[in-house]
Amino acid sequence: MARQIRKKSGTGIYHVMLRGINRQDIFEDDEDYLQMVSILRGQSERYDEKGLRLSSFCIFYAYCLMSNHLHLLIQEREDSVSNIVKRIGVTYAHYFNKKYGRNGHLFQDRFRSEPVDNIEYFVTLLRYIHQNPLKAGIVENINAYPWSSWTEYSPGGCPASFCSTRAVFARIGQADLVELINTPIVDDGQIMDIDTEGNKSISDSDVKAFLQMSHGIANPLMVQSLEKTRRNEVLRYALSFGAGVRQLSRLTGISFGVVQKLKNDH
Repeated sequence: MARQIRKKSGTGIYHVMLRGINRQDIFEDDEDYLQMVSILRGQSERYDEKGLRLSSFCIFYAYCLMSNHLHLLIQEREDSVSNIVKRIGVTYAHYFNKKYGRNGHLFQDRFRSEPVDNIEYFVTLLRYIHQNPLKAGIVENINAYPWSSWTEYSPGGCPASFCSTRAVFARIGQADLVELINTPIVDDGQIMDIDTEGNKSISDSDVKAFLQMSHGIANPLMVQSLEKTRRNEVLRYALSFGAGVRQLSRLTGISFGVVQKLKNDH
């Protein structure tokens, strides 16, 4: 089936979602999150060899980095959203693969995007993106999550910001925005989001603890580098422990088909 042509935004603003392949985690520690923040900054703050400022590829209004995906609220300037997101993905994947000794794709081939053509939907997305960690149950207060652009918008925000907060505050006051961000969106069904999967029998943290305690594997991605027989043995034990096929595929980066075959043969 032919891919659908991306819907063009009349404002040049898009809500973009980039997801790890097979729902794999793309951030393992703080260094990984900081690396992605640096890459995003590099798309909006560009300098030549002499340190002189160049035109920005894009403007960021919001971002939120989650364990296996990220959301961006972005506006095209000197480059297309497709080229910008491709550059972000390739740069980060090179860093991640080198750090963790892995090969191959890190992100789902085709990122998802939707046009943002009016201020009402823009504000809705600004709220939605920043509420992601709260909705996922990671934090109880949006201010407590360090890996989103809310650190730049909130009172006493991050001094090293790169999102265009001034442009937003020109349309909506900070006090009003704080109130909106802290008010849950009642109906977010129309907003593009990461696909959900069925409830896992055990949590990701349980699987990671099992691999550490039973096999001495500190990071699930290390399973990829094991000799094939040993790798399959570890995966079978994890399946017996209660890990889901898609869950193991996402955590270890091993293809869904390989894990599914092991489960079927078990």
